[in-house]
Amino acid sequence: MTENKSYKILVADDDPISRRLFQNLLAKAGFMVTAAADGHEALELFRRHFFPIVLTDWQMPRIEGPELCRAIRRESPGRYVYMIMMTSKGGKEDIISGLNAGADDYLTKPAHHAELMARIKTGIRVLQLEKSLRDAVDEIQVMSVTDPLTGIYNRGYINQRLPEEIRRSVRYRHDFTLLMCDIDHFKTVNDTYGHLSGDAVLQAFARCLSAAVRQQVDWVGRYGGEEFLVVLPETDFDGAMTLAERLRQSVESLVVQTGGHTIRITASFGVTGLSSATPPQAASAESLLQTVDQLLYQAKNQGRNRIQGHLFAG
Repeated sequence: MTENKSYKILVADDDPISRRLFQNLLAKAGFMVTAAADGHEALELFRRHFFPIVLTDWQMPRIEGPELCRAIRRESPGRYVYMIMMTSKGGKEDIISGLNAGADDYLTKPAHHAELMARIKTGIRVLQLEKSLRDAVDEIQVMSVTDPLTGIYNRGYINQRLPEEIRRSVRYRHDFTLLMCDIDHFKTVNDTYGHLSGDAVLQAFARCLSAAVRQQVDWVGRYGGEEFLVVLPETDFDGAMTLAERLRQSVESLVVQTGGHTIRITASFGVTGLSSATPPQAASAESLLQTVDQLLYQAKNQGRNRIQGHLFAG
């Protein structure tokens, strides 16, 4: 019974005696039950509160059961609702019509208590299976855009998302900046301490970058090897340069303990960005990436552990 409390059931029936009977039976079984006197009221309730299980009569005023089923399917495209149609109609054509309207099952009135519970339990099994499948799909989607070592976004996600961010910034004439950073002398870390220690350094570096940006706004991706990209929508060039210096200092003070070794690193940064004055036709992911990569290369050539930046000119 405790398990049933997580399932909210919406009962739609214009007959007050039947409605009360279903409500009492389901509540006694431990379900959270809300009742509606017709299809229109049921649809309004569903729009305000999601119900994973709907038990609806066929013939009701204003909105009948089949129409209610179709409306609920339209209202909840991303979440599955298990719907049982209650009807005194027993013909095959009527049953097929109800199922075609979106119902998952049907129940002939007057309903037997044991049959009702059996059909509700079937619905719960379907909902649990659907949730497991949805969770598996979500996990696959997350894995497909995540770098397995560092847990941040991967190159595929960068290639997909960066052009979208740039187009949005250009369209609304908003500031947009991009940081590309690279761990200095990372090959020496691998050669001196081994690749497992190198992996630990990459993970610590990624955490350092992620901790410094705004959640749900900015994002960090692994561009390749020891190169990382920090994407800063709604951030002007001066703000990006300030963040880059804060990151540079944080990396410089970072201490990585791994494999019995204490490893310290530094990083170099390239910074570029768009402003409201940037020619829209010149802004593209390819051109910004090329610019920020050249700036990072300059920072490396000028001695590393430094920042090189300028606004994108097109």
